[in-house]
Amino acid sequence: MDIIDVKILDALKQNGRSTASEISKQVNLSVPAVSERIRKLDEANIIEQYTVKVNREEMGYKLLAVIFVNIDHAANIQHFRDAIIQFPEVIECHHMAGEYDYMLKVLIEDTSRLEFFLSEQLKTIQGVQKSNTLIVLSTLKEVINR
Repeated sequence: MDIIDVKILDALKQNGRSTASEISKQVNLSVPAVSERIRKLDEANIIEQYTVKVNREEMGYKLLAVIFVNIDHAANIQHFRDAIIQFPEVIECHHMAGEYDYMLKVLIEDTSRLEFFLSEQLKTIQGVQKSNTLIVLSTLKEVINR
């Protein structure tokens, strides 16, 4: 991967629908050369997916929460992992080092829906010992692809 590939990736991060023709003007390469580089980036799995960023509030999701979770025993870890990925509200799940075992980023409609998620879904997963929920008031920076 060279500087041209980085510029192509930057253009695609800004607009995943950019055409090879548009990108070729930005990186000073021919359209076939840009197309070939994008194909190689796809094949090398450097580009994992093309996506769209939606306006969460316009879609009805007004609450973003970060939830830290502890699992009681190592025997319950796989069960937790299998269960948590099934919830569409959970947009990120990270295994952590430190005080908590997992960090969840949850996108949800409102506080009543969050209460339901915590009480009726998360805390009913076998092995969930405790959780700590933080409400995001505003987002200053959020980079989806780096």
